[in-house]
Amino acid sequence: MTRTPAPAERAGSTTALLAVLLPAVLVTVVASDMVNLMLPSIGEQFGATEAELAWVVTGFLLVFSVGIPFYGRVSDRVSLRRLFGFALVAYALGSLICALAPELLVLVLGRVVMGVGAAALPVLSIIAVTRLMPADKRGMGIGVVSSAAGIGTAAGPAIGGGIGQFLGWPALFWLMFVVALVLLPAAWRVLPGESPVGVARFDLPGGVLLGLGAGLMLFGMTQAQVAGFTQPSSWGSLVVAVVALALFGWRTVRAAQPFVPPELFANRVYRVAVAALFLAMLVNLGALVFVSQLVVDVNGLTPGAGALVMIPAGAAVAVLSPVIGRLADRVGTRPLVLAGLTAMALFALFLSTFATRTSVIPAGIGILGFSVGFISVATPIISAAAGALPAEQVGVGLGILQGAQFLGAGTGPALFGVLVTARQHNGSGAVNPLHAGSEGAAYSDAFLVMAVVAVLALIVAFRMRPARTV
Repeated sequence: MTRTPAPAERAGSTTALLAVLLPAVLVTVVASDMVNLMLPSIGEQFGATEAELAWVVTGFLLVFSVGIPFYGRVSDRVSLRRLFGFALVAYALGSLICALAPELLVLVLGRVVMGVGAAALPVLSIIAVTRLMPADKRGMGIGVVSSAAGIGTAAGPAIGGGIGQFLGWPALFWLMFVVALVLLPAAWRVLPGESPVGVARFDLPGGVLLGLGAGLMLFGMTQAQVAGFTQPSSWGSLVVAVVALALFGWRTVRAAQPFVPPELFANRVYRVAVAALFLAMLVNLGALVFVSQLVVDVNGLTPGAGALVMIPAGAAVAVLSPVIGRLADRVGTRPLVLAGLTAMALFALFLSTFATRTSVIPAGIGILGFSVGFISVATPIISAAAGALPAEQVGVGLGILQGAQFLGAGTGPALFGVLVTARQHNGSGAVNPLHAGSEGAAYSDAFLVMAVVAVLALIVAFRMRPARTV
């Protein structure tokens, strides 16, 4: 049996624990996209092409996607204090390298090192809540941690654009460096130093195959968005990713102690949670990205003004996440998940209908409702998955769950980006008969597809047992 510290009071109060986890997740989300608005300035300084600049984002995302399942699995063997401390040190070191980078290659290296640290923070935060907080407060804790994602989503572009414009892009990384150093002693104090015991050695080759498959899948999707699926870098990466994932599946059923225990997916609640969260995150990030692009490309806003349209959605997520977490503890997961997915489908249809030049108000209303729907899905479903797993499978289970969530986040914008580009070149009207006008037709079609995917996720979620989170 795995020994885990039961009460949070052994390592610090619940308030102190959440006071560390929330900013840790926040800096992870902010770091993922804070440089996007500053890429032109970075390119001008280093004389880099658009393809070369893409690695400032892609390098971070690839390491991030590969690292999440590994940290979840390793947390079954190594203490949360040591893993969290290592992650914050790596994050700080990567930020320092970026801040001092004399050339683009060094900046990309720094972003990779940042990704090594950042990959640990979301999954270890959820694991910490699951292991250290009482069962009747777990949903609230996950909601508080999840609220950091909403704050980061809204604040990331604003922080990147504002600080970068007035102080220069290196100031962004100096800020992340300082935050990581401040969090390090606090995390060391509140997180337990005891390591789980009695856990069998895990399968490293299986983990490598899983990481390779996930990383190449994300890379292939990213390349498809930039260069199209016909390029070897796109379809070649996707083919190798499929082969790696197939070999991972073969290794899982053959190895004596596989990286991911097969019995994990015999758990119906967990299996449905992984599939539903992947689909929900796929359309959630697609909506966040393309509402931002819509108000700039179609409505003519500047990127800074476009970011303001997203702030109400981020603020609503930040405020409602803990409330939804507490509600999940009381009424159970299934009703909230089904209601959330229904809201996502309806507001995606709303965005598809009103993706026009006339006003940005429908875009703000649409993404607000869409984001509230998503947080009604994500917080309860993570809590339900954590509660459905035995103690010895929590680390690897939540690692795979959050890995699937992040893979959906990386896949969504790439897939919908290919669709929007193709529809813009086609130049025909929107498929949605309720959409008026020729402007924004490509975006209308993308939001319509998001509504269909949300309905598919709703069908999947119907298979979740209507049980209370315990």
